[in-house]
Amino acid sequence: MEKRSLVFRVNGIDRTLTVSPNRTLLQVLREDLKLTGTKLGCGIGECGACTVLVDGEPVDACLMMAVKAEGREILTIEGLGSRDRLHPIQESFIKHGAVHCGFCTPGMIMAAKALYDRSPHPTISEIKDALTGNLCRCTGYHQIIEAIEAVGKE
Repeated sequence: MEKRSLVFRVNGIDRTLTVSPNRTLLQVLREDLKLTGTKLGCGIGECGACTVLVDGEPVDACLMMAVKAEGREILTIEGLGSRDRLHPIQESFIKHGAVHCGFCTPGMIMAAKALYDRSPHPTISEIKDALTGNLCRCTGYHQIIEAIEAVGKE
């Protein structure tokens, strides 16, 4: 299979890679760019553990072929905050005990980020809709919703 050049922007940095057209964005992020915060959960777009923002919209990176990212802006959990300064959504997850095992957390936070970019003061209903497709196997939805809601109130 002939490899292709891929030029895109990841977490504010222009990247150029050579990739096989059968590789997913998730594979390229984790394996080539070593951005392992984006998780491989189900691999079929059901769990949301691999949620990243592509041009500001939440996308399951396990379903998107990497070549479709050509010329696009990708934001992963690593690009959201830093060790020295967390994003307000990350801070709220910690404050409200919304980080259980942590596996779903990056996808949940990225879905919440997309929501806040569209609606700075979302309702509970909007929060629940934004999290559709993001599964927490620890059944921690109450704290997750509470943490996301609190960001809009602070």
